[in-house]
Amino acid sequence: MARKPNRMYRQIKGQSYTRHEYTGGIPAPRITQFHMGNKDGNFPVKYTIKAKETCQVRHTALEAARIVSNKYIQKVAGAANYRLAILVYPHQILRENKQATGAGADRVSMGMRKAFGKNIGTAARVKIGQSLMTISVPPQFETQAKVALRKASQKLPTPVWLVKDQ
Repeated sequence: MARKPNRMYRQIKGQSYTRHEYTGGIPAPRITQFHMGNKDGNFPVKYTIKAKETCQVRHTALEAARIVSNKYIQKVAGAANYRLAILVYPHQILRENKQATGAGADRVSMGMRKAFGKNIGTAARVKIGQSLMTISVPPQFETQAKVALRKASQKLPTPVWLVKDQ
């Protein structure tokens, strides 16, 4: 059965569902690292992307944003000249009531009976103005840091704005 599009899980609906200890079978988040680059370096230029809308950001979108920004900034600045951090964690459990499709689906599918659904992934609930990612670089790589975060913002389901932190 094909995965549903991410836009179906973008809106925040209902109460938060985060208790992992009571729910078995939750897929592990795809995001593997939250801090990349030179973790001990002191970089004076710091940029952050912040959400313009309240939404849910799936773990797959966070991982895609991390990969594209990390790959670009590592290629242009080198492994020792940046620090990249993901600032949100996907706690929210996403559930889906899978329906059978095709010929004879009306006899196979049980409709709305016990439609609580099964765990399909996790997401991070994001509020307006919440920081999603941050990157710190030396002054000579300032424009490359902006480009890396712009590339990452295209993978996220919410519009974002770029803020230079002091």
